[in-house]
Amino acid sequence: MEVGLQLRRPLGCRAVFHERGFFKFKPVLGSLAFVNTVQSLQFLSWRTDCSAGGVSHKIFASSGFSSKRRRRFSPRPKLSAPEGFMPKAPGGMSTQKRDQKNNDDKKGSSMPVSSSTKKTTERKVAIEKEPVIDLPKNRQIEEGNVDGTVNKIKEIPGMSKNLRVSNNSQLAGNGSVGDDATTLQKKETTFEADIENVKVDSAIEGKHLNSDKSLAFVIDESFDSDAKVSDDASQKSKMEMQAKVESVFKGKHLTPDKSSDFVKDADIESDMKVSDDASLKSKMEREAELKMAMEAKLRMEMETKLKMEMEAKLKKEMEAKLKLEMEAKLRKQEIEKLAQENFLRGTKMFVYPQVVKPDEDIEVFLNRGLSTLNDEPDVLIMGAFNDWRWKSFTARLNKTQLQGDWWSCQLHVPKESYKMDFVFFNGQNKYDNNDQKDFCITVEQGMDVFAFEDFLLEEKRREQEKLAAEKAERERQEEERRRIEAEKAADEADKEQAKKETERKREMLHQFMKKAARSVDNVWYIEPSEFKGGDLVRLYYHKSSGPLSHAEELWLHGGYNNWKDGLSIVSRLVSSEKTGSDWWYAEVTVPGRALVLDWVFADGPPQNANAYDNNGRLDFHAIVPKTVSEELYWAEEEHQTYRKLQEERRKREEAIRAKAEKTARMKAETKERTLKRFLLSQKHIVYTDPLDVKAGGMVTVFYNPANTVLNGKSEVWFRCSFNRWTHRMGPLPPQQMLPVENSSHVKTTVKVPLDAYMMDFVFSERQEGGIFDNKNGMDYHIPVSGSVAKEPPMHIVHVAVEMAPIAKVGGLGDVVTSLSRAVQDLNHNVDIILPKYNCLKYDNVKDLESQRSYHWGGTEIKVWAGKVEGLSVYFLEPQNGLFWKGCIYGCNNDGERFGFFCHAALEFLLQSGFHPDILHCHDWSSAPVSWLFKDYYMQYGLSKTRVVFTIHNLEFGAQLIGKAMAYSHKATTVSPTYSKEVAGHPAIAPHLYKFHGIINGIDQDIWDPFNDKLIPVSYTSENVDEGKRAAKEALQQRVGLKKAELPLVGIISRLTRQKGIHLIKHAIWRTIERNGQVVLLGSAPDPDIQNDFVNLANQLHSGHGDRARLCLTYDEPLSHLIYAGADFMLVPSIFEPCGLTQLTAMRYGSIPVVRKTGGLYDSVFDVDHDKERAAAQGLEPNGFNFDGADTAGVDYALNRAISAWYDGRDWFNSLRKKVMEQDWSWNRPALDYVELYHAARKY
Repeated sequence: MEVGLQLRRPLGCRAVFHERGFFKFKPVLGSLAFVNTVQSLQFLSWRTDCSAGGVSHKIFASSGFSSKRRRRFSPRPKLSAPEGFMPKAPGGMSTQKRDQKNNDDKKGSSMPVSSSTKKTTERKVAIEKEPVIDLPKNRQIEEGNVDGTVNKIKEIPGMSKNLRVSNNSQLAGNGSVGDDATTLQKKETTFEADIENVKVDSAIEGKHLNSDKSLAFVIDESFDSDAKVSDDASQKSKMEMQAKVESVFKGKHLTPDKSSDFVKDADIESDMKVSDDASLKSKMEREAELKMAMEAKLRMEMETKLKMEMEAKLKKEMEAKLKLEMEAKLRKQEIEKLAQENFLRGTKMFVYPQVVKPDEDIEVFLNRGLSTLNDEPDVLIMGAFNDWRWKSFTARLNKTQLQGDWWSCQLHVPKESYKMDFVFFNGQNKYDNNDQKDFCITVEQGMDVFAFEDFLLEEKRREQEKLAAEKAERERQEEERRRIEAEKAADEADKEQAKKETERKREMLHQFMKKAARSVDNVWYIEPSEFKGGDLVRLYYHKSSGPLSHAEELWLHGGYNNWKDGLSIVSRLVSSEKTGSDWWYAEVTVPGRALVLDWVFADGPPQNANAYDNNGRLDFHAIVPKTVSEELYWAEEEHQTYRKLQEERRKREEAIRAKAEKTARMKAETKERTLKRFLLSQKHIVYTDPLDVKAGGMVTVFYNPANTVLNGKSEVWFRCSFNRWTHRMGPLPPQQMLPVENSSHVKTTVKVPLDAYMMDFVFSERQEGGIFDNKNGMDYHIPVSGSVAKEPPMHIVHVAVEMAPIAKVGGLGDVVTSLSRAVQDLNHNVDIILPKYNCLKYDNVKDLESQRSYHWGGTEIKVWAGKVEGLSVYFLEPQNGLFWKGCIYGCNNDGERFGFFCHAALEFLLQSGFHPDILHCHDWSSAPVSWLFKDYYMQYGLSKTRVVFTIHNLEFGAQLIGKAMAYSHKATTVSPTYSKEVAGHPAIAPHLYKFHGIINGIDQDIWDPFNDKLIPVSYTSENVDEGKRAAKEALQQRVGLKKAELPLVGIISRLTRQKGIHLIKHAIWRTIERNGQVVLLGSAPDPDIQNDFVNLANQLHSGHGDRARLCLTYDEPLSHLIYAGADFMLVPSIFEPCGLTQLTAMRYGSIPVVRKTGGLYDSVFDVDHDKERAAAQGLEPNGFNFDGADTAGVDYALNRAISAWYDGRDWFNSLRKKVMEQDWSWNRPALDYVELYHAARKY
């Protein structure tokens, strides 16, 4: 038998307890009396100062609980869902409304109690319209809901006092129920019955619900006060149930047959048996009443069923929520327990869950107080998986709420992991590496070491073979196709050109033949009159007939067939034997294929003649009487012309090939020097012997700790691996480095494996670690040559809105193209995604073709593919017309246009199945790529991709740039010095740890004096004097300067205040004062500045026209001539992120004169003051620089430069030879960017 217990919380607790506090129930087992349930009941957070209203709860107890066998306490299995009841807290109803509601409920919803029930020891207490509360045996009671239940138990006669005594005793026991079951047995609060849950469906199971009371017993309005369901949710549930009931009956006619189960009673049957003679009206009324009764009962049944279903649904939701809360609570308890246990054992680190599995999240805990980082404000974890070979990571730990100094962070364990290795550090150079052993955690149920090794090798092999085969086949086919097509096209062109030239010659010769004669009376004639090719004839000339009558000598300068072979006949005339006349003659052998002879008379041989008789500028022409067939002649002429064109083409192609080979050789030599400079650039810190590290050989590493964070350390340990820390052998054991005699360096020697293509290492102060020198998180890397393995190529995708030369506005377009080409030359795969503007220079796009289309952003986006400067480019053309504006920038919705493009580019990568290693975006225009990628695409197949962001100009879009800085994995700007100058900018300052400065380069194919067609003489450093002399003369002639050997200063610049226009003006006058020449090329976007320079130009041109020339416009060919012809190039910028002018000038052998700022300082080393700074970069001084932004500074540098030109010409000439041999191309920046890409991939 069951008894319902109504429990009510007292209206005020302060009358019972005078002190404010908490009561808690700790877990106990069993029933409340005998502690034998599976899950304990726990009293939590019962404040003595509770609300004024009481809340009722129902508890059902079985009659046999006292006879149940007591069971010992045993903890529940991990993560099992407890069963039990869930007490309900007040549902937001005021006391007055609640009392009124309860009174109303009592009238129609109270539960009748039989007399037999009252006589038993297990009696059921009448409960006013309260919801039945489940008490599943395996369900833990929530903290806040137990309070109401306990209060209601107190209201049961005979129970309140006992419970109060029990609570007081528990308070005295530290606020918790004792774990021993016998303790509760001794309390006065011992229950007479075992509390047991009775579900709603069991309460009505098998019973016939035929009244409002039975319905109220199951589901009543007190449902609204459920602590786990809000009033709004309950009201919504009721409305849903009512709607379902209404929908059942809507439009339906119910007959007695369909509800026979509800109408089979005596009254209905008697009504059905009405005599046939009853009036039809009475029968219809009875039927209507019967029908209404059936519908009412059916409606009640449906309502009951729907309410039960809704209650079950809500109950299930509450159980699920409770389960999550329980799991979180259990997790918290387990973590607290682990933290306490580890602290007591003196263990400073643990993970949760304790069993780490692949492809799961874990939480790492560190007790900072027990760590070497105990006094550090920042704690980070750095590590990797599988013996530091797989997916390195760095994360920041946060302070937890656990007792003690526990810090934690969450990490994801990759599915390929079998081990996790890590250390803790302060973000700089202080480490806790588990006493030089590093921390490690075994990953259960994952790959083993051998499987992982096989996985890596197989993946690498397949990708390399596939890429290599595809690339080789593409290149072979493309080369063969180009060769065949080029040969065929050239041959056809030669034939066509020969035919055209022959026709032209034939037409011209016909015209001459019409004017030709066999003789001219009293002027000239030929003997014999009939002759043919190969005959020796005499050509007579009457000296007195023309302008040579007083000439002492007469010469014939001739040719044939309209001077076909130029001047091919030269003969001196002698006086004729004929008397009484002034006739002279020359003996001439008629050319074999001559149709017409052409000549003039002169007073001397070629190059020495001063006077001519050229027949009034028509020349003399004589027909050859006997000649070959004209058709045969012209056929032979066409064939000879064709053969001649072929020979000329072959020679031209050979010359081009020879020049290309020389260019390639010079580029290779330059690249080799650059690599050597790259390896020696940190010689003051580290270098190797031999410098070129070879696979399979021995290498000695020299390290100078005096210039690093390990300065003064008694020991230096070398930690090395290969192939970017991924070599199959793993990291080598740490080696203690030995001192080098008479040097601050230390050294060690290692064996390089045959399959190593990169050597990686860091240095530490102790064998177990301690302070590390890891090159600011980049590690030290040295390439290895001769390896049997090749470094897997990275896939880099640039998302940009500019690209030279097809869509160039500024330097951004140059960087995108040149950097991409340089990285591609390092055997990486590079693609570029660009908007398809309708103003692209399509002449520079090869093999452009429509590839596919996709829909996104409410429009169709067509994808075009082509080649630009040897780079693969994808053009996105949205059909909404955003890029059909005829321009790149300048629209009032540029932000919208480029934002759409960035999103469309990421969608293209996703839908195309691309998985690039690096996404490189540039400036504000493609900055949205960084956050769109992380927010929308990183979790959809692009998880391995990392974002690199480059700032080209911080003056535009600083807000977007700041956001991109926050979302990108690595960020760069265009020079190291500029990165320091902008470090305090609000967009940059919070992200300095990932911000790097890499100086730009120039495109050595575009700016190449050896192949430049815009200068008069091509030259290299070998003939720089000759080339620059010719270029200076051409420049002086082009702009109208006096042709003189004077120092010439060139200025190529936009005329803005950033470029130091006040210093430019002063430098012009100063150069003139120093007897030099100056040429300025540039224009000003500001009309006032432009007018100012126009006035200056007028003043200079009128007073110093032979010494100064200002060309206030844009002129690309003239810029090439200035770079080649100038002796000096002035760049006095107030600030300059990078600057390309000084780099291009040095490429052409012009000496830069610059202000010390940004990239100018990073690239120009003063000949008098920067020898050591240049040597540290593996360079020699290459120019003149100055501090400050005043005229004194520019005078200091310019005076020294001009004096060097006048006083030391030999030294000056050797200086420009040196600067030409320095490499300011993208060779070195590309190496730096590749290192940066690899560093970004570690995130």
